[in-house]
Amino acid sequence: MRQPAIQQLYDYWNVLRRARLAPDRAEIDPAAIRSILAETFMIEADGEAPFRLRLAGGRFAALFVDELKGRPFLELWGEDAANIGAVLWTVMDGACPVVAGLKAAPAGRPLEDFEMVFLPLRHFGKTHARILGAISAAAHPAWLGLLPVERLQLHSLRVMSSETGRSRLPLMAPRAAPAPRPFARGHLTVYEGGRNA
Repeated sequence: MRQPAIQQLYDYWNVLRRARLAPDRAEIDPAAIRSILAETFMIEADGEAPFRLRLAGGRFAALFVDELKGRPFLELWGEDAANIGAVLWTVMDGACPVVAGLKAAPAGRPLEDFEMVFLPLRHFGKTHARILGAISAAAHPAWLGLLPVERLQLHSLRVMSSETGRSRLPLMAPRAAPAPRPFARGHLTVYEGGRNA
């Protein structure tokens, strides 16, 4: 996790869950994460329209210069929608956090780097109910809030262990073996390690 807002939300979620796989939605206190609320969002994963944005902070909405609450989350991803749908099912099925690297920009502008985290939540005892997340820019683009991005583009993924808070694969390989390297899958870069993604 490279961005402070992403790390802060993960740390808060991790403290709330204690020894459980995931905390309950009712335990989330907006006042406790007020400094990053603008980057935070919540996805509703039950009902007839799965993966609809239940909440979306101001900086997230500023990417699209539009209100995002109530919109289908997968619509924001264009051709990566199916991959993101699979990621969200991984978060819920495995009760494990996922950190994603992504890129976005308005038409005709260079792509900017962003980081996003997906964290499972229970809701009324259901495990497949809510996903808490945050998005943070590597740098503050001058166009943010003025020009809408075309779509979010998935660039990399890292599945974290819910038990340890670390990547499911080691950051470094044993000394006798070469360090793991990223590999391409389509237009995605997949990394085999680490807490610092």
